[in-house]
Amino acid sequence: MMTARSTGWTALAIFLLIITLHVVQPAHEFDPYKVLGVSRRASQAEIKRAYKNLAREWHPDKNKDPSAEDMFIKISKSYEILSNEERRSNFDRYGQMDENQPFGQSQHHGFRHFHNSFYFDESFFHFPRSRDFADSKYMLHHAQFNSDVLPDSYKRPYLIKVTAEWCIPCIHIEPVWKETVQELEPLGVGIGIVDVSYERRLANQVGVYRAPSIIGLVNGRMTFFHQAVVREHLRQFVEDLLPHNLVERINDNNYQAFLDRWHVENKPSLLLFDQIPVVPLLYKLTAFAFKDYVRFGYVDQGTTHNTKLLRQFNINTYAPTMLLFKEDTEKPVDIIQARGMKKQLMDEFVSNNKFLQVPRLVNQQLFDELCPVKQFHRRRKYCVLLITGEDEAFLPGNKAFVDFATVNKKDVLRFAYVYQRQQQPLCQALLSNQAAAFPQVVILERRTQAGRVLYRSVSSGWNGSQEDKYRLHKQLELLEKDPTYLSSDTTLPELNNEMAPIFIIQWMNAAYDYIIQIYDGFLYSNWREMMPILSLIFSALFILFGTVIIQAFSEPSESKPHKPKPKEQNATRTEEDASSRASTSSRPPRKDYVEVTELTDITYTSNLVKLRPGHINVVLVLTNASKNALLRKFAKEVFSFSGTQSLHFSFLNSDKHHHWMPSLLHSACPAGPSESHSDDEESSDYTGHVLALNGYKKYFCLFRPVFTGDDPNDSSSDTSDCKRKSRSRSRSNSHSRSRSHSREDGAIPKRGPSRATSIEVHHKLDRLGLWMERLMEGTLPRLYVSSWPALNDASNTFSTES
Repeated sequence: MMTARSTGWTALAIFLLIITLHVVQPAHEFDPYKVLGVSRRASQAEIKRAYKNLAREWHPDKNKDPSAEDMFIKISKSYEILSNEERRSNFDRYGQMDENQPFGQSQHHGFRHFHNSFYFDESFFHFPRSRDFADSKYMLHHAQFNSDVLPDSYKRPYLIKVTAEWCIPCIHIEPVWKETVQELEPLGVGIGIVDVSYERRLANQVGVYRAPSIIGLVNGRMTFFHQAVVREHLRQFVEDLLPHNLVERINDNNYQAFLDRWHVENKPSLLLFDQIPVVPLLYKLTAFAFKDYVRFGYVDQGTTHNTKLLRQFNINTYAPTMLLFKEDTEKPVDIIQARGMKKQLMDEFVSNNKFLQVPRLVNQQLFDELCPVKQFHRRRKYCVLLITGEDEAFLPGNKAFVDFATVNKKDVLRFAYVYQRQQQPLCQALLSNQAAAFPQVVILERRTQAGRVLYRSVSSGWNGSQEDKYRLHKQLELLEKDPTYLSSDTTLPELNNEMAPIFIIQWMNAAYDYIIQIYDGFLYSNWREMMPILSLIFSALFILFGTVIIQAFSEPSESKPHKPKPKEQNATRTEEDASSRASTSSRPPRKDYVEVTELTDITYTSNLVKLRPGHINVVLVLTNASKNALLRKFAKEVFSFSGTQSLHFSFLNSDKHHHWMPSLLHSACPAGPSESHSDDEESSDYTGHVLALNGYKKYFCLFRPVFTGDDPNDSSSDTSDCKRKSRSRSRSNSHSRSRSHSREDGAIPKRGPSRATSIEVHHKLDRLGLWMERLMEGTLPRLYVSSWPALNDASNTFSTES
């Protein structure tokens, strides 16, 4: 019994060992390094060189060996792994991996081959175990996309499919995708495939987060396809990617204007004649590829508006025809006619005629292509440059130069011209910093990319005469025999780009692309891509509306008064008095000047008698002699308070209204008649006094000017004595307390004649700023009147109440 059981265990162990050897052994059959014949330390250049040599050798179209196709697939797969650093590092780390599993995980190759022995493998679910051979040439990598595809998108549009492993919808759209590729690729549309399972970095760059997706790429800008995956929709999607103004519709009315614009746009003109009412996609793609060199127009032969055009150029209506015009708009320089117009034929036709006979150098790119840098002796190119002007006086000479270039056309010669006013740095370098009074011809040869050239100026200038043509022809013959004929040497600066759009147009184009991107994201709910943009928009809106709301709520709080601490002399003030002070708090001035109005018979009623409740008019008393000095000082002192809406500023000319101040003080004086009369006699000069008048409540606060000078009677001791006497009277009589403060408080103490004569005008308002602060605080004493005196009455009559 034990022997039988041991025999069974032994047989089972042998069976498992055989299966393990069968599973593990083929796991290392495929080695991309061995397939390409390179070492594991080979550089990318060595891998690429080996791949090109093997691909050229084993390509199925060139190698008729039956195993050539399988070998070519292995070579392509090996290069696909080793050319990508991420895939190469994962292969070096984990060995051969299943394509349907992500990188970075251990791959159980033995179990993969074990499952291949069964019927239910991946092929049962229609998941191919290896990528289709036709798709391998379209696979995009991150480095390849940025170095090749993005720059090439400015010459042709790209249609890119985003796929992933184990993606069932990707398999569903595969037949339509293959049909679309077979149709659009011969027309010149670039095709690409991005596998998000391996190219996470590239997927994040293009903004793809799900598969399948289809992207259109043109001019470096990506657009997502959002319609049903149908061949017609994909074709229309590619057509919509192209700019709408690539091809202009031409008829009998506008063809001459179209051909005459060669001078402005500095490009040849190409006309395509065909029977199709819409512009063919092939023609649009050709126009997009050569948009920087040639202007394209389309003529529909089926309409009756083009009969004159067809008859003038003798167009055959049975086959598409292309005419190319340069400087001569009456006769085309080249014609091509073919029933089956192919992409290669059109590209060759346009590329051979993409420059005018004598183009104008408008940017550095055109200069580099027209007059390339010398690389080999046999590829030497000489540039014959005419330096001329834009005025009509230069047109005959320019036309003669074009005629000379047409006759003397050679492969080693390139003719061009520049406007001296547009390319001043270039012309100064060639003319030795001397402005040319008449056109000049310069023959040059470019030696380095840094701008070094050898050149020689043709003597006697250029006016287009036969003598000038003969002289230039002789010098070109000497140059062809002796290259050292170019004796001068200089370094040319980079040319100005005359065709560059202005900044506002560039900004508008960028803004348009940004708006289209936002609209596309909102319309199709690509929220992950839109989150940075939405975050930026909502942050800006939050800051904007937050600022507005804060200002709106802070507006009333700024007008609230700073209530002073309660004092004994203000204990009996009512709540109504406090509310009147609330409207007089100071604010930053809104203007850089102070508006001061004169109190006249016209403005007296509105600025005082009928002044709105809570408003105060600060009035300066002055004379004709002191008007200018006091107004400047007054504006300086009250400027910081001019932002308060409840404060108004005026001045009263005492020379015109000398009875108003005595009448006002008489009405507010609580003393007896004899004392009041003596005060009026002594107070004959009120220059520099400032009054804060509340017309609605009929009270005022008085500012007495500062007394300066060398009068011994005007000492600080006198002032202190006056203050002490005022305080003693305040304690004895509460009614006279309003007259017991210092001069800044608006009291009315007796003044001696010596003080009135010793006042300096520019110092009268020195303490007005402190008095204004106390006015805003509401701590100044108030003198009430029963009614305001009339301004134009010499007697002591009073105005009626408002």
